[in-house]
Amino acid sequence: MFKAFLGKGVGFPVTVPNGAIAPAEYEESIRQSVWIILGTAKGERIMRPDFGCGIYELVFEVDSASTAGKVSQAVREALLLFEPRIDVLDVQVTSVFDSDGSKLLISIDYEVRATNNAFNLVYPFYLERGAG
Repeated sequence: MFKAFLGKGVGFPVTVPNGAIAPAEYEESIRQSVWIILGTAKGERIMRPDFGCGIYELVFEVDSASTAGKVSQAVREALLLFEPRIDVLDVQVTSVFDSDGSKLLISIDYEVRATNNAFNLVYPFYLERGAG
């Protein structure tokens, strides 16, 4: 019964198996919506310049506890504004260093309001390194 409130839509990324566009339904629709919100920089969409997440304004920041806090706050704000079907329970930001430079793993715990089901999503965010 509650599934009807969660919605259905076109899956992301758009795929066309067997000539039909693959749908995203219910909790999967919400997971993909969160991914789209986090993957969109503010100002990127011409008709909705306010849509997206402010983390891309931090791409040249130094990997520090301050940057992690700014990323966490930007993620919380974006999800609060653009995904009303969930309650954000927690956002944790962890630094990972590898051969490609510094990466932040953004772990989001959220609960779907209509069903009270809890989920976790981990979004990788890459900080650019300067020449040196």
